[in-house]
Amino acid sequence: MQSPSGMELAGLASLLVAVPAVALLGNSGRRHTGAARRAHLVLAAGGAIATGAALAGMLSVLITTAEPPRTTLGTAVAAGTAIGVLILLIGTAMLPGAAESPGAALRHLLDGLVIAAAIWFVGWVLIARPTRILGEATPVKCPSVLIPTGLAVISLGLTIVLALHAHRPRLTTVRVAGGVTLVAIAAVALAGGICQDNHAAVLTGALLLPAGLFVVARAVKVADRPVTVVGDVTDRSTAYAIVPMVAMVGALGYHLARGGSFDLYGFLGASVEGFALVGRQYLALRDVRRYTLELRSREAHFRELAHTDPLTGLANRRGLQRALRENEQSRVLVGIDLDGFKTVNDMRGHDVGDAVLKEVGQRLRRNLLDGDVAARLGGDEFAILMRGTADEAMLTAHRLLAVLGEPYEVDGNSVFLSASLGVANTGPDPADTGDIIRDADLALRYAKLRGKNRVERYQQRYDELLRRRGTLEAELRHAIDREQLRLVFQPVVALPSVRPVGAEALLRWTHPTLGAVRPDEFIPVAEESGLINRIGAWVLEQACIQLAEWLARGHDVWVSVNLSPKELHAADYAGQVADVLERHGVPPQRLVLEVTEHAVATDMEELISRLTELRGTGVRIALDDFGAGYSSLGQLRTLPVDILKIDHALVAEPESRTGMAAPLVDVVVNMGHRLGLEVLAEGIGTPAQRAVVEEAGCRLGQGSLFGWGVPAEHLEAQLQTLRQSPARPLPAPRSAPPADAAPRSQVVMLGPGMRQLRALLPSDPGFVAPTGEGPQ
Repeated sequence: MQSPSGMELAGLASLLVAVPAVALLGNSGRRHTGAARRAHLVLAAGGAIATGAALAGMLSVLITTAEPPRTTLGTAVAAGTAIGVLILLIGTAMLPGAAESPGAALRHLLDGLVIAAAIWFVGWVLIARPTRILGEATPVKCPSVLIPTGLAVISLGLTIVLALHAHRPRLTTVRVAGGVTLVAIAAVALAGGICQDNHAAVLTGALLLPAGLFVVARAVKVADRPVTVVGDVTDRSTAYAIVPMVAMVGALGYHLARGGSFDLYGFLGASVEGFALVGRQYLALRDVRRYTLELRSREAHFRELAHTDPLTGLANRRGLQRALRENEQSRVLVGIDLDGFKTVNDMRGHDVGDAVLKEVGQRLRRNLLDGDVAARLGGDEFAILMRGTADEAMLTAHRLLAVLGEPYEVDGNSVFLSASLGVANTGPDPADTGDIIRDADLALRYAKLRGKNRVERYQQRYDELLRRRGTLEAELRHAIDREQLRLVFQPVVALPSVRPVGAEALLRWTHPTLGAVRPDEFIPVAEESGLINRIGAWVLEQACIQLAEWLARGHDVWVSVNLSPKELHAADYAGQVADVLERHGVPPQRLVLEVTEHAVATDMEELISRLTELRGTGVRIALDDFGAGYSSLGQLRTLPVDILKIDHALVAEPESRTGMAAPLVDVVVNMGHRLGLEVLAEGIGTPAQRAVVEEAGCRLGQGSLFGWGVPAEHLEAQLQTLRQSPARPLPAPRSAPPADAAPRSQVVMLGPGMRQLRALLPSDPGFVAPTGEGPQ
């Protein structure tokens, strides 16, 4: 066995090993950033102080001549190492992942005190008389040892708490706390060994101190990695309080049963335990109170969210129903649905669609009176609950129709939408809220059936009409398979010879029980139900089959097919058209695809892209119903179209109001020709209208004057009769506008009512817009 001086020298050498560990901690602090850097530097400072105090104590032992017990020197070592251990504990609590917040760190500390007080109390029972398990080695003459002993049990308690509740990386935090506990135990051994001249205790402490610091230095290398905060203070169990209390009661009972007394040290442990439990209970009650308040606030928030649309901030369907129930006065409900909004989503994306919906919500808010409630019921469907009579609501609805029809500016581009509105009366009975919403919805759907962009007031007959619509949708799904659909062809003639040069394929549906169903009744049903793509493909196929037969028999004609906007925006529609043409051997230039002017109101860039793809297959594009929608002659300079079809409303202008017949026809024909387009006037029903069209220079005409839609064999008979006459070929592909074309600045809007273009004509007080829709 080594001599005492040899053991003291070995202890000194062991303590010197702690210096590199402190250096590692300092270097780690310099390499890290943020909270980890601060924690590592605090740990390095605590390790340096503990190591310095221990080394100073060992050197003092080597040079002192004082006889044991060395109470003063032991006290100094105990105080110095205790300060170092305390700083190490602070650094441990500062580590990322030790606690999710300062409040949680305080809870960790109180939980550690609860456990530490119990350990202290049990330790007092074991060391005090009559148990006194250390016997004569009990450092009764070195009270200074109690300081690092208290910190040691606190370190141990904190280690246990962190092992249970520390956040990720939990193992790292526990290792650091465990290393600090080893340093605290080393401080107890060093202070007690120096005080009582116990060389074995001194050597043990000298070995444990660098070991603990190396454990800390090793663990903090990963302490600043990303921390995931998991768990919650409410997840804590009560074992941290129950187990220590059971241990204390058991130890006290054993101590008193053996004849022991309750001295100052036992009282100190019990007092700390009591105050720690009271503090912990106070924090728990405060947490419960805070969580209760947060829960109430969240309940109120979620209750409001349950009645609010998150996108627009308007009320949702629940909020509207609540407003209906809470109001005892008679009100009016206005249902609103945006026309063509799905096309905006499909073409421009949902981000643009959401921006449009937000703008709709803002426009509705700006037009509300006090007490009115605006709601978004879902998708592009809105509603307004307002005070007043149904007549007042109709006036408000027409004002909203104009407001919602204004362009929506999104990302520098204009989006044009219209709206359909339905008005229904409410009653004082809160139980009829569902009926009122249903009535407004029926009126809204009827407004869509009648052409959209209008206001309708609920009537009982709407129920029957919508039941018929449901029947039409169900029967239309099987119309192709049951061979109920057929095509008729309305001739397109050359003017002034009136020779058929082409035909427009028109779809007809004859049902065995419903009879002949009008296209303006079943086409909207097909579009809304998603059947339009299948039906459109069938129409294109049948039209190409018939065109191929006519061409094979030597008839020099072309056929036009109406194209729904939903078909136009279908995936690879141009490829589908090319496949049909190739399958039936039809020259592409013999097929004309007609797109309505209303399609221009959605997205010009996307429309141009789609039409360009179609023209790439060789087919011709016609812009149908020109003069009844949103396009302008300025937009025609960029639209890839070949034929301009003048809407029948322009052709049917009354002939006696301005002194000249249908003045708009002449303007459109001349400007269309200047833009390099062929112009076709549709809806010609009288000789006078034909004369006006011919006088304007229009070379193609269509209408009841030249024939209604007839079966293919009837039109073929006409073609056979006139076969020897010279034919007018299909217009050549459109090239750049002539040099004398109208400049881009000459943009003439041809919208509903055509007010802008009429401003170019001579003023006449008797000139008013026509009310009829012209021949079909």
